[in-house]
Amino acid sequence: MLMPKRVKRRKQFRGSMAGKSSRGNTIVYGEYGLVAIEPCWIKSNQIEAARVALTRYTKRSGQVWIKIFPDKPVTAKPAETRMGSGKGAVDYWVAVVKPGRVMFEIGGVPESDAREALRLAMHKLPCKCKIASKAELEGGVS
Repeated sequence: MLMPKRVKRRKQFRGSMAGKSSRGNTIVYGEYGLVAIEPCWIKSNQIEAARVALTRYTKRSGQVWIKIFPDKPVTAKPAETRMGSGKGAVDYWVAVVKPGRVMFEIGGVPESDAREALRLAMHKLPCKCKIASKAELEGGVS
């Protein structure tokens, strides 16, 4: 699973996911990408499941870029624990995704294969997504 090698602080506040994504909202490396439509937290194992779905469908031809990284720790307290006694231990890591964020990019494969691979990866993620081409996001003619 993806997680940071080291962090400055062990635990974080939950934060907010208001607004649209200001960075990472264009396709830079590949020709097609998976764009988030709604805000969500994506766990490290969900990112890995989507990556596996992408690479398995394309039979490792072409190239896949993962443009999100789970750098936010989420804590949980054990079941049947009384209130109080501090914050729980880090349970898993998430990537905070806002609408408009390009999460995965794929290149070097035909359009039909790229769209089907991204569709399969989309089903592994907890938020609504859309498949976009490089031209669509730049405002060009596709």
